[in-house]
Amino acid sequence: MTEQITTVSAYAAPAPEAPLERTTVPRRPVGEFDVLIDIKYAGICHSDIHQARDGWGEGIYPMVPGHEIAGIVTEVGPGVTKVTAGDRVGVGCMVDSCRECENCKAGLEQYCLEGNTPTYNGLGRDGEPTYGGYSTHVVVDQAFTLRIPEGISLDEAAPLLCAGITTYSPLAHWNAGPGKKVAVVGLGGLGHLGVKIAHAMGAEVTVLSQSLRKKDDGLKLGADHYYATSDEATFQELAGTFDLIVSTVSAPLPLDKYLGLLRADGVFANVGAPEEPVSLNLFSVIAGRKTLAGSMIGGIQETQEMLDFCAAHGIGSEIELIGADQINEAYERVLASDVRYRFVIDAATI
Repeated sequence: MTEQITTVSAYAAPAPEAPLERTTVPRRPVGEFDVLIDIKYAGICHSDIHQARDGWGEGIYPMVPGHEIAGIVTEVGPGVTKVTAGDRVGVGCMVDSCRECENCKAGLEQYCLEGNTPTYNGLGRDGEPTYGGYSTHVVVDQAFTLRIPEGISLDEAAPLLCAGITTYSPLAHWNAGPGKKVAVVGLGGLGHLGVKIAHAMGAEVTVLSQSLRKKDDGLKLGADHYYATSDEATFQELAGTFDLIVSTVSAPLPLDKYLGLLRADGVFANVGAPEEPVSLNLFSVIAGRKTLAGSMIGGIQETQEMLDFCAAHGIGSEIELIGADQINEAYERVLASDVRYRFVIDAATI
């Protein structure tokens, strides 16, 4: 690809509920502070499905999903100092922010008060739609590129750019570590990384899953305990147990029951995003001075911190590598929980 080429191959959803299909999308020329990335791998996140199918509303079509991007720098603008051609890099869920608000200046670009620019299904500062990682190349401002350490293979690193930071951020923020009892709700694309990361941080880790079907996997990934939430005895046995619960599921949960699993001053941090509203009896929060919280990905500095942490601890995603022609099938398998534990697209097939 050269500066003269302004379109790249991609897979896009042409309309809500429509299957994704091969197409081309525009990419801007490499500007002064831009980085051109030859995409090698792109993870499939559950939120890709939500957005491609307009589950959260206001989708921009055609939509090229993908915010778990790993690749190689092939060109940089004259003002770029962060990376050079040949570097291994990643792009996560956002490609810009206002950079001036209180949150941006604090390294919390994900909570930009003007709204961050999502990697796809958004509008850039130039007013043009953003297109994600189900494509061969992407151009990104250097400020929103991440270095992928040599200790992680690019295919296993791709899901860390969303699933990894989404679980790392609440675990780090609420101080998961030695002496802390942490529960991870759901052992899927996010949950399996949450287990690995919490274990590496030194916490005592419990998986709360609908059934015991993945128990052996959970224990191998680093969980100390594994319970089925379909068994009412679980909520009785574990009442008042956890310092932190990180919920990774995108289905609405009976929050009152889960809040009952927390110790006094415990935190229930939700990173899953159900399409439907949930109900809550506030006495479940009041009793025990408990906190119901949310967390959304992480800032650029924290995401780099997460990548370095994962490399230092040998953490990558458990993946199933697929060709681009398998994306629609993969979407159905994600919805059926039939993946262990993250689909990753080989961008060479796009």
